[in-house]
Amino acid sequence: MRAQYTTRQKKIGRSKQLDLLAREAGIVYTRIVVLFWRIVRHHHHWLSKYSMQKLVRNSNLHSQTVQGITDMFYDSLTSWQKLRRINPDARPPNKLYRYHTIPFKESAIKLKDGKLVLSCGKGNAPVVIPWRFEKPKTCTISYNGKEYVLNAVYALEKPAATTATGYAGIDLGEVHPVVVDTGKRVIIVNGGELRSKRRYQNKAKGQFQRKMAKKKRGSRRWKRLNKAKKRVTQKLDNQINDILHKQSTKIVCAMKEDGVKTVGIGDMRDLRNHVDYGAKANQKIHQMPSGRVRSMITYKALRLGMTVELVDEAYSSQTCPKCGARNKTSTRNYECRSCGFRYHRDGVGAVNIRSKTMYTAYEPVVGDMTPPVGIRYKAASCTSAVLTA
Repeated sequence: MRAQYTTRQKKIGRSKQLDLLAREAGIVYTRIVVLFWRIVRHHHHWLSKYSMQKLVRNSNLHSQTVQGITDMFYDSLTSWQKLRRINPDARPPNKLYRYHTIPFKESAIKLKDGKLVLSCGKGNAPVVIPWRFEKPKTCTISYNGKEYVLNAVYALEKPAATTATGYAGIDLGEVHPVVVDTGKRVIIVNGGELRSKRRYQNKAKGQFQRKMAKKKRGSRRWKRLNKAKKRVTQKLDNQINDILHKQSTKIVCAMKEDGVKTVGIGDMRDLRNHVDYGAKANQKIHQMPSGRVRSMITYKALRLGMTVELVDEAYSSQTCPKCGARNKTSTRNYECRSCGFRYHRDGVGAVNIRSKTMYTAYEPVVGDMTPPVGIRYKAASCTSAVLTA
């Protein structure tokens, strides 16, 4: 299993020292970009990261900070190389920055008397920040438009071995973001609050764009409206992330309580590749947070010692868990025309994904299935209330 990391974030205000360090980091990054592309143009040669680190120096920054900035450029370069395979119009990292993020590697970080001391090189005053946590592995200081923010990265210890042997199946959707079958219960996450925020975000964007369309692009009033639009939409996006984090945490807690070891998540990555559902439905599908939800559940489950895998969810919501017959439904309630089985449609999808995770195929369920339970965003705990679907 790959190493896992977590971060702690702290706002540290703004100071002349941080402004100077960010400016020096910008000078280093600009030097790297100019030097790299100049060699490409004149000598048709891509300078290696090791060679670049030998060429670029800065006496106002720690040597490991300079190496960290070099790492950032070459990471961007690698991402561009991968992206242009599917998007030939992707642009390489050639933008110059007056200010840049300041990275600190482990050798430049010390924890002393409840203070985090970040070295800025020999002869320079270090950055000292009150810190009540353990020493991080790496740190970065970046500017968010108002103040500087410290992001401290920690390597997570390998989770302890678990005796759990259960399986869970997760069906991701638009109306209900997550539906999970743990083998003991089917839990449905209520998506009302999430959809409300998304609709309001779309409405706010539309209102700002109509006003901006009446202004000259780049004018003072256009820029003012654009800034206001970003502020409003970013706030709503933060609220959406908060909803997703809290609901995904409740789901992972429930799986842990029910003794789940292996989690199968329905693979929705190709949902829009070959089918056109119409303009309104396409917008909803494009804005589904299924990728973010999958990522959140995955890393939270891994931290608890679970294993996560993607499962082909074809016909999972149409296949009857009792007899295996396929039935299409246009409502949230599933009814099998062959055996008369009735259940929540998304619950059927989760049950079948769990079955496929266990047996690599849709196997009939033996015995009666309990009614699904639901999780709401503003619930005080992981306690679930029965859904009247």
